[in-house]
Amino acid sequence: MNQIQGEISTWYHVHKRALPWRETRNPYFIWLSEIILQQTRVEQGMAYYFRFIDAFPSVYDLAKADEQVVLNLWQGLGYYSRARNLHRTAKQIVEEFDGKFPESYDGLLKLKGVGPYTAAAIASFSFDLPHAVLDGNVFRVLSRLNNWFIPINSTQGKKDFEKFANELLDQNNPGLFNQAMMEFGALHCKPSQPLCGECPISVYCLAFSEKTVGSLPVKLKKQSVRQRYFVFEILQPKNGWVLLEKRNEKDIWQHLYQFPLKEFSDPKEKERYLSGVMPSFQSKEYKHVLSHQHLFCHFIVRNPTNLDDGELVKLEDLHQYPIPRAIDRFLEDYGHDIFHS
Repeated sequence: MNQIQGEISTWYHVHKRALPWRETRNPYFIWLSEIILQQTRVEQGMAYYFRFIDAFPSVYDLAKADEQVVLNLWQGLGYYSRARNLHRTAKQIVEEFDGKFPESYDGLLKLKGVGPYTAAAIASFSFDLPHAVLDGNVFRVLSRLNNWFIPINSTQGKKDFEKFANELLDQNNPGLFNQAMMEFGALHCKPSQPLCGECPISVYCLAFSEKTVGSLPVKLKKQSVRQRYFVFEILQPKNGWVLLEKRNEKDIWQHLYQFPLKEFSDPKEKERYLSGVMPSFQSKEYKHVLSHQHLFCHFIVRNPTNLDDGELVKLEDLHQYPIPRAIDRFLEDYGHDIFHS
């Protein structure tokens, strides 16, 4: 164990990237970075990290912010439940903990939206507590070291990996070693084309000796993907205004704004509707991929018939409303032509 610890720590000092959240022990900044980087590449997340700490330099600032402002800043990252949880957790920290993050792993787990991974990250990075961080990169390194074919997302797999990760953890420098393991998996022990030929721990790696590196880690199959068929209707009752509606149901994009939407059970039903309304404009089809859903979206412009639901918004104020990335893509392609013709 000590040899592996030493080799990975040495590798980290030479190869680590300069990332802003590694230059602080402030639990607020570390928590913020961890939430942003879930399901997000570091290169993309960096800009959002700076955007959030500029807008909300403390947890108090985030807690008192309007949710719409938070969602606007988050726009483009997807998985908007993360932004809503971020906002709720900030309020919880201010209201229940007087603006201070709990300084124990179990205390951190009491925060909304904070699971074992995030709690371990904050505990070790901010408070040097000995809790191993298990993200996708660390799972990959550990599975290859042990040549383990047990699925990393199975109940038993999670227990086995957590046990081994904590045995391997450098108890004297847990935060530093956690960062080293994550970085080693991200840059060296990569999903494809890992750098085995120049690996400092290949002599300890059972998957390397058994030539099974490319088969690990193993994951249980994801649940089936749901197909959904959307038609967004752009209704402009008067020049310079457009109708928006807010999504409040427990579904994707909760609390975001959209053009009035009609959803259909299959593509043929959607096509029949489009041919029946004869819109003055119809976009190409946009495919938007979520973790367990594929959305097939069309955008049309047609004369408004019912304006009872929704909110009339000036076109010049449209940017102030948080919208899903699927709609943002359409506006990038067609917005100028439609709204300035």
